[in-house]
Amino acid sequence: MADQCDLCLLGLIILSSLLTGASEVDHAHVFISSGENVRLSCNNALSDCNSTTWTYYNRFTHSEAVELIKLGEREKDTERHERLSLGSDCSLNIKNVTEEDHGLYSCRQYVNGEQQGTDALVYLHVLHVSVSPSSSSSSSSSSQTEISPGHSVTLSCQLYSYDFPCDDLVRSKGLHLLWVNQAGVDLKTDSRYQILFSSDHCNITLTTTLLNEDDNREWRCQLTLRNQLQTSVRYTVKYSENQKIPTSLVIVIVVASFAVLLPALILWMIRRKRDDNRRGTDDSEEQTDDHVTYSEVTAYSKNQEQKKKVRCDDKVTYASIRGAKAGSQENCSELYASVNKNHHKSVK
Repeated sequence: MADQCDLCLLGLIILSSLLTGASEVDHAHVFISSGENVRLSCNNALSDCNSTTWTYYNRFTHSEAVELIKLGEREKDTERHERLSLGSDCSLNIKNVTEEDHGLYSCRQYVNGEQQGTDALVYLHVLHVSVSPSSSSSSSSSSQTEISPGHSVTLSCQLYSYDFPCDDLVRSKGLHLLWVNQAGVDLKTDSRYQILFSSDHCNITLTTTLLNEDDNREWRCQLTLRNQLQTSVRYTVKYSENQKIPTSLVIVIVVASFAVLLPALILWMIRRKRDDNRRGTDDSEEQTDDHVTYSEVTAYSKNQEQKKKVRCDDKVTYASIRGAKAGSQENCSELYASVNKNHHKSVK
């Protein structure tokens, strides 16, 4: 019954605004990221904020309407008591906005118990990011998380809205969600990231495998209306010291690997050089027997007065001469005579 009355009250507020000629000025859309502070303007405020009452409606999280500010005074029994305040212009200030703060806010003026004018309606839309790491031991928050490289991580950027589904905002106001890097470049252009939209375009997810160099890397989920930036949520990856490989350790590993490989490389080069030299020596030895000429020399005695005729089958001594062409050996007498003649001349 209370739920029905609450819905009826909300319907009467909106219908009253339409019947009394409430303009677009009386309906405001505010987009904010979780964790930030927001100011909701009261467009029907009087000179005295003691007449101002702020009421909050959220059909998803509250079963009935909640009065946040009543006749200029903050209600103390609300969950958000410490985060609420009334500005000098009768605006409603909310500190450290959460996704549960989204909804419809109504500013109404009372004088002597009578309502003055129409309600000023403000629709608060909250953009929030959550993380779903694959490692169950990882911890996360809306802006920072401690997760390890090598694991897959999914970032979900959700727009929490009250009475307008996001697809209606897409059609009517050109709403668009996107993930960008620190330089503002759309991450859809990088194959490393997988970007997916929900059916109503209220949620956009980013999935990637973390690298060691992703430590302190920032990604942003942006919300734009008609290509105008409305708000964005920053998400920073943070590794703990025992999850990432220190740069000094990487340098030591590289130097140690080089120290092991360098001697092996030098030894291989020396062995290859020796093999080349040995192969060259073998080739030169094989060529020494090519193209040689043999000559026969006879032994003689100084007292020998008469030269004996030498036969071709007598024992001879051979001497090789490189580069000379062997001649005919049919006339052995002439060959020995030539050699003996030269030898006699040299011993005189």
